[in-house]
Amino acid sequence: MKKYKAGEIETKYQKEWDEQGIHSYDPEISAKDTFVIDTPPPTVSGALHIGHLFSYTQTDIIARFQRMRGKNVFYPMGWDDNGLPTEKRIQNLYGVSCDPSLPWESMDLKPLSKKDKTRRKISRKNFLELCDRQAQEDEQKYKIFWNRLGLSVDWKQTYRTIGRQSQKISQTAFINLYKKGLLENRLEPVFWDTQFQTAVAQADMEDRQREGFYHDIKFPVQGGGEVVISTTRPELLPACVALAAHPEDSRYQSFFSKKAEIPLFHGAVPIIPSSHADPEKGTGILMVCTFGDGEDVRFWKEKKLPLKQIVSPAGRINPIPSFTEGIFQSLKPALAKKYYESLIDLPLPEARKKMVEFLKETKHLVSEPRSTLQFVKYYEKGDRPLELIPTRQWFMKILDHKEEFLKRGCQIEWHPPSMRKRYEQWVEGLNQDWCVSRQRFFGVPIPLWYPLSKEGAADFKNPILSHDLPFDPVVSTPPGYKEQDRDQPGGFTADGDVLDTWATSSLTPLINSSWESERHAKLFPADLRPQAHEIIRTWAFYTIVQSHFHENSPPWKKVAISGWVVDPQRSKMSKSKGNIVTPEKLMDTYSADALRYWAGRAGLGQDTVYDEQVFKTGQRLVTKIFNAARFVSLQTEQVSVSHLLEGDLKGITEAVDRAWIMSLGEVYKKVTEFLEDFKYDSALRLAEKTFWSFCDNYIELVKARAYQLKGESGGISGAMSLDCSLYLFLKMFAPFLPYITEEVWSWRYKEESFSIHSSPWEKGSVFIKNLFLSEVSLKTSDAKEMEEMTQGFEEFLSEVFYILEQVRNQKASLRKSLSAPVKELTLKGNEQQIKWFQLCKEDLLRAGHIQNANTLTEPNWKDPFHISLTLDETN
Repeated sequence: MKKYKAGEIETKYQKEWDEQGIHSYDPEISAKDTFVIDTPPPTVSGALHIGHLFSYTQTDIIARFQRMRGKNVFYPMGWDDNGLPTEKRIQNLYGVSCDPSLPWESMDLKPLSKKDKTRRKISRKNFLELCDRQAQEDEQKYKIFWNRLGLSVDWKQTYRTIGRQSQKISQTAFINLYKKGLLENRLEPVFWDTQFQTAVAQADMEDRQREGFYHDIKFPVQGGGEVVISTTRPELLPACVALAAHPEDSRYQSFFSKKAEIPLFHGAVPIIPSSHADPEKGTGILMVCTFGDGEDVRFWKEKKLPLKQIVSPAGRINPIPSFTEGIFQSLKPALAKKYYESLIDLPLPEARKKMVEFLKETKHLVSEPRSTLQFVKYYEKGDRPLELIPTRQWFMKILDHKEEFLKRGCQIEWHPPSMRKRYEQWVEGLNQDWCVSRQRFFGVPIPLWYPLSKEGAADFKNPILSHDLPFDPVVSTPPGYKEQDRDQPGGFTADGDVLDTWATSSLTPLINSSWESERHAKLFPADLRPQAHEIIRTWAFYTIVQSHFHENSPPWKKVAISGWVVDPQRSKMSKSKGNIVTPEKLMDTYSADALRYWAGRAGLGQDTVYDEQVFKTGQRLVTKIFNAARFVSLQTEQVSVSHLLEGDLKGITEAVDRAWIMSLGEVYKKVTEFLEDFKYDSALRLAEKTFWSFCDNYIELVKARAYQLKGESGGISGAMSLDCSLYLFLKMFAPFLPYITEEVWSWRYKEESFSIHSSPWEKGSVFIKNLFLSEVSLKTSDAKEMEEMTQGFEEFLSEVFYILEQVRNQKASLRKSLSAPVKELTLKGNEQQIKWFQLCKEDLLRAGHIQNANTLTEPNWKDPFHISLTLDETN
């Protein structure tokens, strides 16, 4: 092959690696010789993006290195296919929504065209079948891409978070936690997404800045006087249960024993002293509603205030029972009813506008609304602000265990170390138990039923359990009951919710180890968890929680945290921002190795700017490796590969060859250390820098000798050194550039190992060591110089390469070709420099096309060589 054809090579080795089982985990090998990776299961949402390529390549670099170190690598791939992302995809792709009241029917739905706006409701069973079918199709597309990228995943170790095994482990974990008293079913206010109709946990929320308005509203005080509150949520006036001011705020101390009257609705609410009210914020007095924010919830619980729930789960204003009695009782019920009926079923933004109109009409609005920027909580995948709505949910009790979680974090080695602080800050800032139930469909069912009383009321405190896992309580019957008992007084009802997708994803170490099976001890805890920094608060934290509760252990020994891919404006690349790049097209334009090169240049925890110039640089490196290897292969025909395989390098006799191999050995050692410490970016940069020096300097220096002195000791020394260099460079580049290194390896080194990716990394270090323990036959006059060179080989090489570079530069400045003959070279340097020149004089003369050389020794010379050329103008 005269030209490297990436597409052909990638296809060739994908097939070979699979047939040979190069990446397979061997369950017979001991745990101490196994390296276990808790691979992130990508969310199956239709397409991979450039960020996936970035972070998964970095994990693969580590996996390939560990495999070459002799480890039995357990490198699985999971698919995070349950949960809201899959449901959203199905709803958008097929134009359907789930209606559990509908019966199943036979159907073969096809994705809608862009112009087709058809929408229909389908049964729960039809919806789940459609989600499952589409997820499996998407997973196969992902697998094709991962293979092309060269991920060394063992595809026999694959799981789906919606799969039967994952469901069994997830439901087993739920029941175990329930029995330990770590799960509790509670009816309480939770953050609720009105778009997706589900509860949301603290870790799934994000604060987004948006414009809001302060409304100064006048509240009359019974017995005389008035107070003015400032609020951004005037639509919650009917849900007002109290006013609160700081106990030391002199403006309101006289009102603390009195009640205020709610504008428009004329209900009486207490004015309560509370230290959480900030006298400096707004007017210093707060309207407490059920519920505007988390502070309202805490105050409501502390003071045992009534619950006025006016917001529906759909984010609209609810009807209420009456203004004549109960918690909404009004001093003017007819007037309150008139205003309220105008708000019923309005979306909250419209209700807010209507309320402002009413307040203006009645003169309760003191001034025009004032613009303000505020941070509002959203579900990270949602488009509407979250609301606090009382619903019945399952909560994992984590607030009482924060100190334990912090200690677990200290038992894990974080890369980079600064990322542990992010974990600790999240744990310290926790203010809610983990709400693990979701009101969705395509997820792991909560494995419970509830007995119904004779009146039909569910007993949530005494759920019915089953250990025949996994099961779906919506379609399964509990022990001792019949199907006709479902939802009947004296019978049972199913828990129709599913678990938060993180409740399953946080069990990936246990899913990988087949928890409670024989192989668990070999695969748990894992050696490495690679993941992105933005999900430290979710995936990392929740996994540590689950492992702590179930195994009393950290889930892994080390964590490697990757950064984001950002656009040139330093904004994260994502679908929602429209700045995403499809990696398949990039692979077509460049190659898998070129894209992996880009990913390998970014260090852990660092955000990296998307820059196609780096892909071009990577492709240039791939091409150079191919071309340099072809040249080296021609020179190595004169030596047997056995000198490498047997560690017999006595044939490397020339001073510059031995100095070069010594230098390369040091590079190999540093690259090894970098990779061991997950500093793969430093490893790649060092290997790449040294490789270009090899091509630009060392090859140019020795190629003439290797060719002209074939069969002689000087030619053999050069050929062996070139062979040794290529071997080492292939090893160093293999974790990063698996395809080009495998192809070149196949030309010469398959006697050591069928694949470079299963060849022993240590062999590189061993034969370099052997080189300098071997006895070498040297001319007596050269022995002393050789010893001196060995003591300062890096300076020696630096000076030699400097001479070569200066000869090239001076020819270029004279606009002469590099092959232009030089009549005479004059060198001035100190005694040591001149000795170094003499050790490789013949190589330099051949490489520079130099006919003669003169040297001038200056004992106190401290600069690099002074070099001058006299060109042979007769040629």
